[in-house]
Order: sequence, then C-alpha cells, then structure tokens
Amino acid sequence: MAETVHAKARYIPISPMKVRRVIDAVRGMEAQAAMNALNAMPHAAAVPISKLIHSAVANADEIGLDINSLFIAQIAADEAPGVMPGKGWRARWGSRGRYRPIRKRSSHITVVLEERQG
Repeated sequence: MAETVHAKARYIPISPMKVRRVIDAVRGMEAQAAMNALNAMPHAAAVPISKLIHSAVANADEIGLDINSLFIAQIAADEAPGVMPGKGWRARWGSRGRYRPIRKRSSHITVVLEERQG
C-alpha cells in the first residue's frame, strides 16, 4: 500500500468557488508538475495552493518518501465556517433603505499526496 502525506491550509481569504477553479486544473498531476503549472497561472488562488503542495512535499521528504514519485491523490477546497475578524459580513445599503450584507468568504484547502508505485 502506498503511503500518503496530508497538508492543510485554513482560513485562506479566497472564496471556495475561485479556489476550486484552480485545483481542478492540477488534480491528479505529479507534485512537481503541479507546482510548475501553478507558478504560471494568473489566478490569485494559485499562490496558496502552490505553497500548500510545497509544504506537503516537504512533509513527505521529512518522513523519507521519494519526492519525485509523488502525485496529488486528493485535493479539496471547503468553505471556512464562522466569521473572521474584519472579513465576515460587511454592510451595504440596498434599495429603499434596506440593509444588504456582503459575505467575505474564506476557504480550507486540503491536499493528499501519494507515492506512485512502479
């Protein structure tokens, strides 16, 4: 059975929908190729995802796995619960004097790297 390595980034101040657009492009790729692809992407979410994959590769190197044979087995972006200080609900006045809240969403990103056999 192949060994797996996990890494998580929590409360990233980008909405999960925008993060998922980037992680769908790198899902299933080898770790080094994914980091190279993310460095070339213009999306803001590419930077924290690249850092997270780099952290997972460092975790794998620390436990003695071959970093050249790692690939992204699972990667997911979930919505962070609760309200971050200064980033939660913002006030905006709507039509006819009504209050319209604006959500400032943030994400939890999880990546699982697995060693490719063979």
